[in-house]
Parts: sequence; C-alpha cells; structure tokens
Amino acid sequence: MILLELLLGFLKVGCFAFGGAYAAIPLIREVVLSYGWLDDEMMSYMIAVSESTPGPIMVNLATYVGSSQAGILGALIATFAVVLPSFVITLLVTVLLKAVLKNAYVQAVLGGMKPCMIGIIFAVGAWMIFRNGIVIQEGTLLLRPLILTLVLALIYFGAGKVRKGGISPILLICIAAVAGIAAYGV
Repeated sequence: MILLELLLGFLKVGCFAFGGAYAAIPLIREVVLSYGWLDDEMMSYMIAVSESTPGPIMVNLATYVGSSQAGILGALIATFAVVLPSFVITLLVTVLLKAVLKNAYVQAVLGGMKPCMIGIIFAVGAWMIFRNGIVIQEGTLLLRPLILTLVLALIYFGAGKVRKGGISPILLICIAAVAGIAAYGV
C-alpha cells in the first residue's frame, strides 16, 4: 500500500509542479504532510538538506521520503514517479517544439506563468524565513538572520542594477556561506 501511495503522491507532484523546485515546494509539502510521511519541522529540515546536496530538490526530497517510508524500493518508486511526468513532457515538447512555440496562445500562457512562478518562489522564501523560526522565534525577532537575509537580498538586487547579468548564483552562494560563517562562527 505504501508503495502505491508513494507512486501516486509523487506522480501528482511531478505532474503539477511547474516553475522549478522552489515553486514545487508547497505542493511537495502538501502531499508529504497529507500522507503523514513527515511532519512540518522535518519537512523544513529535508528542504534544507535537499538544497545542499547535488541534484534537483524534488528528486532529492522524493528519494528521501521514499527511502524513509519503504526503503530502497520506496526511494526508487518515489524518484521514478516525480521524474516521469517531466520526462514524458520533455519528449513530447521535443517532438512538437517548433510548431508549438510559434503559437501565440502558447507564448501568452508561458508569459503569464512567469509572474506566477516568481510569486510562488517568493512566497516559499518568505515561508522558510518567517514560518520556520529563522527570523522570528517564539515571538522574538532574531537580528542576525534578518540582517543576513537583508544583506544577501541587497547584494542580489544591487548586483542586478550594477551589472547587466546580475550576480552569479554560485557567487551568491559563496557570499552567503562566508557571511554565515562570519555571523555564526565555525
């Protein structure tokens, strides 16, 4: 039964997750919490672990949840289920690419999805910062993480104003690591 639940749950995530991993986090969270596979706190930890390990976050989360619920077979099924819809869609899009992308309606839909994905990613970031006690813990505002968040946001958006291409994500990650080490020590 658990294997079927893993297959259906992560197939749902794979089918309806648009805009990348950060945009998919609310859907993954909903599925994982509704089946009771992880609690909210463990889900937050697994998002952090999935971000720091190589590979896509959705695949890392699916693999971890599948493994924790049904061992290696569960990990394989959950990973397969979350990847399958993208694989099939990629194959179909590759075949139909030239004709479809020239269609004005498709261009309109893709153009309309961009602001939605930006909003979802922003909402996930705000949820991770404020809901999980990173900046506000037990009603107390924590200054160090708030200042780090603001400095990193300033660097990111400021670099976009100064440099045409903005700042490299890898460089921003390195800056965040150095700032975290400086703020919290080794």
